[in-house]
Amino acid sequence: MRLLISTLCLFLLSACATQPMPHQGAQQDKNHAALGAIIGAVAGAVVGGQLDDDGNRDKGIILGALVGAASGAGIGHTMDLQEQAFRDELAAEQRRSDVAIERVRDDLLKLTFDNEITFDFNQISIKPSFLNSLTKVSQVMAKYQSSAQVVGHTDSRGTEAYNQLLSERRAAAVANYLIDSGISASLIDSEGRGEYEPRESNVTEAGRALNRRVELFIRPQAN
Repeated sequence: MRLLISTLCLFLLSACATQPMPHQGAQQDKNHAALGAIIGAVAGAVVGGQLDDDGNRDKGIILGALVGAASGAGIGHTMDLQEQAFRDELAAEQRRSDVAIERVRDDLLKLTFDNEITFDFNQISIKPSFLNSLTKVSQVMAKYQSSAQVVGHTDSRGTEAYNQLLSERRAAAVANYLIDSGISASLIDSEGRGEYEPRESNVTEAGRALNRRVELFIRPQAN
């Protein structure tokens, strides 16, 4: 089984490598879809090999790989489109460095919003100026039927317990706004991580400012 799966992966990788080189954006989209196909093929092959019950295990592996590859490629392509939609809708915010958009995995996007534009100091009410950005996020999510995990972070000033609660309440405020904007509550989760995941040192104000943030992890809706 390992040999067959390895052969399938090499075949898919060689297919990706022999594609012509269009402009960078199109190539990036193709790479994401190809990577999704490879991941889906491996997962499908494993499941196919386990579920096949007619005595022909190799047949189950091959069929599972083909189905998995098609599914993985489709997810990668959909996430490519959604990533571009976020970049288009949040272009003004990106120019102001209010938000960073990152492709974490083939099936995962991360939106990081600077806390200075989301909440006033020591407050849990979303700033009115940030609501328009969140509305754009909810519209893209609704279009692509995505789910999201909202994560709040603080700097290290104050007690650990207070910072943990503050991060939880801020994440919940963002999650509730997305739900109120029309996203199903079943697709939204929130949590706070307090001061425990800093991006920079808390020694300087510049570092503390980077550590105060809200992150949205966007995924395809689970079937």
